[in-house]
Amino acid sequence: MPELPEVETVCRGLQGVLKGRRFAHVDVRRKDLRIPFPKGLAGALTGRQVARIYRRAKYVMMDLDDGQVLIVHLGMSGRMTISPQAVSPGKHDHVVFTTDEGTQITFNDPRRFGLMALAQQSELDAHKFFRHLGPDALSESFNAESLSASLKGRKTSIKVALMDQRIVVGVGNIYACESLYRAGISPKRKAGTVAGGRAQALVPVIKEVLRQAIKAGGSSLRDHVQPSGELGYFQDSWQVYGREGESCGTCKKKGLGHAVKRIVQGGRSTFYCARCQA
Repeated sequence: MPELPEVETVCRGLQGVLKGRRFAHVDVRRKDLRIPFPKGLAGALTGRQVARIYRRAKYVMMDLDDGQVLIVHLGMSGRMTISPQAVSPGKHDHVVFTTDEGTQITFNDPRRFGLMALAQQSELDAHKFFRHLGPDALSESFNAESLSASLKGRKTSIKVALMDQRIVVGVGNIYACESLYRAGISPKRKAGTVAGGRAQALVPVIKEVLRQAIKAGGSSLRDHVQPSGELGYFQDSWQVYGREGESCGTCKKKGLGHAVKRIVQGGRSTFYCARCQA
């Protein structure tokens, strides 16, 4: 599933072709994805100008000139790609947007776990998609103090806690593994023990990992591509994720033979070095 860096990359890629443009035509090619499309979605969007494109949590947000916002979630396999001219839609191209300049933006989702919804901009904070969410991982409100307060007394593992969107938004499986490794914190450690000094060390590492991933265009593990069609390449910088059995880079520099291990936490694979992460 696309995580914060991948969604941010999609938003930035769409910005140049959608901000200030109008939807001249919208083709909704099926009735639903994970949930039904809003009734009359194509008609509601046609003629509307896109005032702003941004990320909120793991959603692509498009503010429209009539006070509504188009909310897009990419699900497990969704992507939004740009073509400078019309192309024939494929089997899994479920929504096709055409701008007043003739640019075509296609929402493709083979597994159909994505979604689209419309909401009033003034009501987003109370919307069911957002009202339960914690602070965004790249926001100023996500800091050592807020993380410590959220983790206090929690007995679940810190890895599972970081993936709880009520605690912090945007730290999915890949970036939780990488951040914990770089911060030297075991993914098996009880979350409550990370409050305080360890949180002081962890928060800036999480932000740095996410910023590096955004700069690299995200991680193209299976389905993610940037709107231009280009792959992300942060996977080339993974230090533990997907590297089970390979030498830990830190240990290797010290002449030690410790390898990256894999365990399952909360139904997801966790990769870590038992020596470097305590």
